[in-house]
Amino acid sequence: MKSVIALSAFLSLTWAQDLCAQYSYYSANGYYFNNNAWGQSSGSGNQCTHVDLLLNPGVAWHSEWNWSGGNTQVKSFPYSGRELPTKKLVSNIGSIPTKAEWRYLGNNIRADIAYDLFTAADPNHDPSSGDYELMVWLGLKGDIRPIGSSTGNVNVGGRTWDLWIGYNGPMKVFSFVAPSEIAVFESDIKLFYNHVTNTQGFPASQQYLTTFQFGTEPFTGSSARFDVWYWYGNVN
Repeated sequence: MKSVIALSAFLSLTWAQDLCAQYSYYSANGYYFNNNAWGQSSGSGNQCTHVDLLLNPGVAWHSEWNWSGGNTQVKSFPYSGRELPTKKLVSNIGSIPTKAEWRYLGNNIRADIAYDLFTAADPNHDPSSGDYELMVWLGLKGDIRPIGSSTGNVNVGGRTWDLWIGYNGPMKVFSFVAPSEIAVFESDIKLFYNHVTNTQGFPASQQYLTTFQFGTEPFTGSSARFDVWYWYGNVN
């Protein structure tokens, strides 16, 4: 919590935005937020996401939820995202610096904590999907796993990750899963794109980055609270 207190010494622009409808959305200062309970019909429960601070740079927010039923189904993806007014080919991106500080509380939580990025050959592709999806799982709780199957451990950015590869419909999904939770993460997401370009044939010169988000995918649990004390992201 002390990180947010220190950061609040910078310019604080707003707070206390409550997003409780299924797709409640808020944007400001180059960032956006969505309660995004897209899979709520697969079970029962409720969720609210709260924008706590817009800092300079970065954001702080939290989400509270209860979900039951449909144990194998994702109920939602409450997230913060970075606005991308200019879509760039991944090969033309120099870096994607980011920092995340988070915590989870609750009972019987089954959820992942992840970055979620989409790319597409069409820069105007619907930003809710793409030709390729890249996820970086900083943590997982319970017996959940990514789409596809594990290809083994890889080293990216000085850390070991379990790389999973699969398909969500026609979209190919790369998921880098941390072997243990990373509650404070600071890195360059471009390094993950470099890895899949060099080893998995990802066509970086043909794919535009269309979506850059960080959040959590709840499956089931109760009295859950996901705190993002700080999140920053940029595309250079």
